[in-house]
Formats: sequence, structure tokens, C-alpha cells
Amino acid sequence: MNSNRTYIIAEAGVNHNGSISMAKELVFRAAEAGADAVKFQTFKAKNIITNHAEKADYQKKTTNSQETQLEMVQKLELTLEMHEELLGYCKELNIEFLSTPFDLDSVDLLTQHIKVDKLKMSSGEITNAPLLLKAAQSGLPVILSTGMSLLGEIEEALGVLAFGYVQSGTAPSFQAFEEAYTSIEGQQALQNKVTLLHCTTEYPAPLTEVNLKAMDTMFAAFGLPVGFSDHTEGISIPIAAVARGAKVIEKHFTLDKNLPGPDHKASIEPDELKQMIESIRQVEEALGTKIKKMTQSEQKNKHIARKSLVAACGIRKGETFTPNNLTSKRPATGISPMYYWDIIGKQADRDYQADEVIQL
Repeated sequence: MNSNRTYIIAEAGVNHNGSISMAKELVFRAAEAGADAVKFQTFKAKNIITNHAEKADYQKKTTNSQETQLEMVQKLELTLEMHEELLGYCKELNIEFLSTPFDLDSVDLLTQHIKVDKLKMSSGEITNAPLLLKAAQSGLPVILSTGMSLLGEIEEALGVLAFGYVQSGTAPSFQAFEEAYTSIEGQQALQNKVTLLHCTTEYPAPLTEVNLKAMDTMFAAFGLPVGFSDHTEGISIPIAAVARGAKVIEKHFTLDKNLPGPDHKASIEPDELKQMIESIRQVEEALGTKIKKMTQSEQKNKHIARKSLVAACGIRKGETFTPNNLTSKRPATGISPMYYWDIIGKQADRDYQADEVIQL
């Protein structure tokens, strides 16, 4: 990823409602909006959800309250054939295909069959060591969301990833993960391959719980690129995150917020996605350089906006310059007012009319 350009992920997620035509329309709209990648979710519902798992509160509000979480999620699975069709369509539209794996088989599907360039791991999997290990053992870069996490939990997850990347032949264990994390090889692997996303896991996320400043804390703690996975309403917060240094932005989007399904209402629509991306690109241009200096376009305005020392009234040759007869006015074609006190007390070497620029 270009370090000077924010990598923008249009999170289609499960907003395809199980329909390949809707999924392809999401790809098209993401590419049209200018996203770098469009991301889906890869899973076998029975591998990740028990028969007794409850829905989240926001899911209860946006889906059939009588069905279980398992029943809801089963309808949102993408088959291998769907993955392949979406991958081909992404290549056709020149947008990167991404997906988040939620089980071990899904990691294999994405890395061995679809051959994605990177893996995006969900906040809910940050304590799922077997899944994180499998992801790292693929050797692919990992973007790791950190919603609901403490710094210590992020560090533990990074230990698992470091262990998987190093592949020392040691048996996995909590101690082995710690040793991999503190090793030179492990730290180098993390620097080369891992990006952390700050995230608030609520849909929609309350503004008072977004805490964008936590990105600074994460960067200071781990020294890794940090981005933002956004669940707030609207587009202002991800734009602000870029201004604060986010290297990656992930944002849920849908074709229509009123569609049935768990995530549509907490997503933005294609026009909003396009506006968000355009605004982020403008912010990137405006961030510019850390050097404070006069810009090229400012140079032509310098003599117009600044002032020179001028005669406040008529001054005769030999007369002493005083606060009563010396002032500063535009344009800046003469002596800078910074030298006002150096001129006070000196004698005029010629006559000056009122408003005439002083020349010594």
C-alpha cells in the first residue's frame, strides 16, 4: 500500500443478501466510487455459530426476530463459485477483491483458491488464536480490526501473527507467541505485513465512543500502520480519521439502507461512498508536507497582502522620522515594518508625500 495514499475498503460485507447479482452490483458501485478494494465475508455459518447463539441487539432490530443468528447468517453465505465470479468481476473493473475469513476452511478458500493478496481479520476474531495463526501462516499481509479490544489483547494477537509469520517450527503456545512477538524476526514481520484498524464495534457507533485519538495510542504502542474501520452514521468521521493519520479506511456500504438484512441500516449508500472517497482524496492533498514555508502560489500575493513603511503625512528632507509621520500600509514594495524602530529617529534624505513608500 502506498504510504502517502489512504487505502479505502468499501465493505460490502453481507449486504448482498445472498444474491450474486446484488454482490456484483456492490462491486460495480464500489469501483465507480473510486474505492481501492471491495470486501465481502467468507464463512460457513455452521462452523462459526452455535444453534443457541443470540443475535446482537442491532440485528434483532433489522432482521426477523423469530430466526436464530445461525439461520440469519446461513442465508448470507457465498459459495466458492460466487467467490470466483466476484473475483473475476473485480479484475474486470480494476478493483481489489478482499474478504474476511471467519473459519479455518475459509482462510484456505481465500488463500489457496481465490488467491487474495491480503487478509482482513474481523474485530471478533482478535482472540481467535487458531484463526489468526492460520492467516499468518499463509504469509499474506493482514489488516486486523481491533474493536472491543484492550491494548494487551492487541499485543497478544500480534504475538500469534508474529509466530505464524516466523514459522520457527516451535509448537504453538502462549509462551511461544510472546517469544515470537519480542523477537527481532517477529517484529520485522509485523512491520512488513500488519496494519491495525481502530474500530468501535457497534452499529451504528455513537460518536462519543469513536475515540479517534486511540489511533495515536495504538501507533505509539506498536509502531505499526494504523487505520480506521468505521461504523458511524454518515461520512464525516472517516474523513477526520484520515486527517489524523489513518492509512486505511474501511466503511460499510449498501445499495439501499432500507433493504432487509442485519447491516444495511448502518451502511452508507453508493453516492455517500463516492462523496466520502472524494473528500478523503481532497484531505490527502491538503495534508501536504510538514515543512512550514511560503508556497509557490502564495508568492504572487506576498507584496499585495503585506505592508511597507510609508509616510503618514508629508515629510521634508532632513526631517526626523517619528511615530507621527511614519506608518505601515500596503503594498509590501518597500521597507518591512519589522524595521519600524530602526527607522524611527533617522532623518529623511529627501521629501516624501503622504502614502509614499519610504526608501533609505
